[in-house]
Amino acid sequence: MNNKAISIILGGGQGSRLYPLTATRSKPAVPIAGKYRLVDIPISNCLNSDIKRMFVLTQFNSASLNKHIKHTYQFSYFSDAFVDVLAAEQTPENKGWFQGTADAVRQSLHHFKNYESEYVLILSGDQLYHMDFNKMIEAHEASGAELSIATLPVDAKAATSFGILKADHQQWIEKFIEKPDDSLLPDWTSEVSEEMKQQDRHYLASMGIYLFNKQLLIDVLNASDADDFGKAIIPKCVEENKVLSYEYTGYWTDIGNIDYFFEANLDLTRTLPQFNLFDNKNSVFTRPRVLPPTKVSGTQLDRSLLAEGSIIEAERIEDSIIGVRSRIGKSTVIKRSYVMGNNRFESQKSLDECEAKNVPKMGVGDHCHIENCIIDKNARVGNNVTIIGTHEKGEQETASYVIKEGIVVIKNAAVIPDGTTI
Repeated sequence: MNNKAISIILGGGQGSRLYPLTATRSKPAVPIAGKYRLVDIPISNCLNSDIKRMFVLTQFNSASLNKHIKHTYQFSYFSDAFVDVLAAEQTPENKGWFQGTADAVRQSLHHFKNYESEYVLILSGDQLYHMDFNKMIEAHEASGAELSIATLPVDAKAATSFGILKADHQQWIEKFIEKPDDSLLPDWTSEVSEEMKQQDRHYLASMGIYLFNKQLLIDVLNASDADDFGKAIIPKCVEENKVLSYEYTGYWTDIGNIDYFFEANLDLTRTLPQFNLFDNKNSVFTRPRVLPPTKVSGTQLDRSLLAEGSIIEAERIEDSIIGVRSRIGKSTVIKRSYVMGNNRFESQKSLDECEAKNVPKMGVGDHCHIENCIIDKNARVGNNVTIIGTHEKGEQETASYVIKEGIVVIKNAAVIPDGTTI
C-alpha cells in the first residue's frame, strides 16, 4: 500500500446541471455504464495506484452514495485500507454547510490531518478517466514541488471553458486564469509535448486534480477563509509556492451536465471507446451483486452494453446501455439511449397489483420506440410509448420527465402510461 498519500474525493454540490438525475442522489452516486456509480472512477484510480486510504466528502442527497460506498468498499480487518464517508457536520468551529471545495476540505481537516502521509491527493467525484497517480507522485517528488496540478492540453476552442495554467519549459506554473476570453489566449500558451503541439493543443487546462504536500494544504487552508480551490486557493499557491504542471494526455471528461453525461456513456458502446472498461491494468470496481445472467430473446443487438440481471425481448437495441435488472418488452426499439435499470426485481404480488391498477411494470413495455433518452432507475414505461429526444422540443419539465439539450430524461421511479408520446 502506498503510504505516502491519502486521497480526498469531493462529493460536489447540488449537481443542478445534471438534474433530474441528481434530484434524489448526489452527483458521485449517479449510475454510469449500466452498473457503476461515478464515484467508482476516482476510487478505482486510487486502488489501481495502490492508494488505499480515502475520504469521500458529501453533503447533498448523500444517502444512496453512503449506502453504495458502505456495501462496496469493504477491506480486510488486517489492512489499513479504507474508504470513509465524511458528511457535512456542525462542530464548535463550523456551524454551516460546506460553502465550496476548499471549505469542505477545511471543515474536514480534523478527520485526516493526523494520518501518516506526506501528501494529500484531492480528486473530483464526477470525472471519467484512467490515471496512475504513482506517476504523478514521482514527478512531484523529483521536481521538489509543493503542489502539483494535473493538466490536460486543450485547443483554443476548449480553452475558454476551463481554468488555464501557464507553465514554463520546466513545467513550473507561472500564472492561472479562469475561463479566459478568446482575445487573451495568445498570452496563455505553454510548453507541451510534441504530440500535443501537432494537435494544436497548446493550453494547459486544470483537471481539478491536486497533489498537495500535506503541510502546505493545512497551512494554506488555515490561513485563508476562501471557499474554492480553483477560484482562490490555487491562484494564491501559484503566486507564493512551487507549483508543478503534471501533463496528462489520456482521455478525460468532466461529466458536468446532461449532454456530457449522455455522450460519455454512449461512447462506451463504441468498438474502441475512449474510456476502456476492458482493461486489466485499470479495473473499475463497484458493488458486487448476486444477479443472474441477462436473458435475451429475439433481439437484434448492435454496439450496446447489457448489465446483468436483465430480461430483454426487444426487437432491436443499438448504441445503447441497458442497466442492471432491466426489463425490455417485445417489439420495442431502443436507439442511442441509456436505460439505468432497477434497484430490485418486482415480486409476483407487485406485478399483480400493477395489473389490477393498470400501472406499467418497472422497465420498458412492449411496442415502444425509445431514442435519445435517459430512463432513470425504477421508471415504469408502458406499452406503445414513443420517446424521441430532439433539440426542436426545447427545454421542458413535467412531473415525469425533463427535456434538456435534445435529450429526454425520464425521472427516477416515474410512470409513463400506455400510448404516451414525448
